[in-house]
Amino acid sequence: MKLAVLVCDEPPPGLSGIAGDYPAMFERLLGQALTPFDVRAGQYPAQVEDFQGYLITGSRASVYDPLPWIPPLEDFVRAVAASPSKLVGICFGHQMIGQALGGRVERWPLGWGVGIHRFSVYRRAPWMEPFLEEFRLILSCQDQITELPPGAVVLGGSAFSPHALIQIGPNVLGMQPHPEFPKAFAEALLEQRRHLVGEERYAEARASLALEPSAKEVAGWIRNFLATGPS
Repeated sequence: MKLAVLVCDEPPPGLSGIAGDYPAMFERLLGQALTPFDVRAGQYPAQVEDFQGYLITGSRASVYDPLPWIPPLEDFVRAVAASPSKLVGICFGHQMIGQALGGRVERWPLGWGVGIHRFSVYRRAPWMEPFLEEFRLILSCQDQITELPPGAVVLGGSAFSPHALIQIGPNVLGMQPHPEFPKAFAEALLEQRRHLVGEERYAEARASLALEPSAKEVAGWIRNFLATGPS
């Protein structure tokens, strides 16, 4: 399968040596090469159909920021959603899908989501193999989808992140947590953001990193989703 990654950021200074850049993290997660396009520089495939699947990375930007590269990315999300190609958005990418397809994204009133969180599966999809009733993944966000786009089905979430896993139609998947982040990267990122998240949230997140994330299983879900035909 020919896959592309729409790059919306790079790791903060000093952290790229831990696990590489974001395309490298996704390549490691999925076990295959990806073609990167830096959408901040206006890089896109000539045609949506050039790739069978697209991933959208996280970003320190918010999807509602008045940045010149945001509207073209929204347009591309809508184009992929209307095509046979698959689209998977992670964190910022998840929120971009929500906003571009008619939902709303806002600063989350409960504050930063950091550390390893537990999520429940509300609705089992055929591509969720191996199946987990509960999965654990790393959060690193202060924005979330507050109003779902039309047609979105919530597949999983938690009290803190109720729309953590959504599917729109047969070809669009959004995931608020980061299956691609290794624990070492999440730990270093948490240290950099300690002054932003506050000591109580920092301590909770540090303790949560003793858990093992379900990255291997969720990577299988993403691979299965990308490989499935239209339903």
